[in-house]
Amino acid sequence: MDPIAAAFRSDWPAARTAHLLEESLFADFGRDGRLTDAMVERFRVLGRYCVSAGADAILFTCSAFGAAIDAVKRDQTIPVLKPNEALYDDMVARGGRIVLLATFAPTIASMSAEIAAHAKSKGVSLHLDTHLVGGALEALMQGRPDDHHRLIAEAAAKFPGHDAIAFGQFSMAPARDRAAVRAGNPILTTPDSAIRKLKAMMA
Repeated sequence: MDPIAAAFRSDWPAARTAHLLEESLFADFGRDGRLTDAMVERFRVLGRYCVSAGADAILFTCSAFGAAIDAVKRDQTIPVLKPNEALYDDMVARGGRIVLLATFAPTIASMSAEIAAHAKSKGVSLHLDTHLVGGALEALMQGRPDDHHRLIAEAAAKFPGHDAIAFGQFSMAPARDRAAVRAGNPILTTPDSAIRKLKAMMA
């Protein structure tokens, strides 16, 4: 949760935030390789809890659970943001050729489909390439953030001809500056995009 907390401190310090961590959903998705009905129901429970606690908006921060978050959106009347939808807005607004870097393999297929659908709905031509940054997530989970950031920066440097580089996971955001130096491309991150959109929605 550090990346989104840091982004709020930097981009919207006046917002009052509370963080909920449900680690078992991530583990269960990795084990099952797909989103199950039981997982969707657990997301709906999380949504109801947030509303009962007085939340004015909900921002989810794991990109593998889009359909489950859609269920929460249908349930609730307050703004509910998927982790990536604001990033998709920024990608489509930029257009051109963009590479999506991800550290969690299951998100690549779902995000690619969502980006393509979003671009089509806006009538925008967007060329998307994808790349899995192998070993980065494992490094982060093993307490080696410097290796995590280095691997992401090295991956970003492989795409000098692209108009922008998008990071698929919130946890990748701390590698942004290092990757920007190595790659020389604009870097789009999910926390930065999400906070800008949420702030506009709540204005």
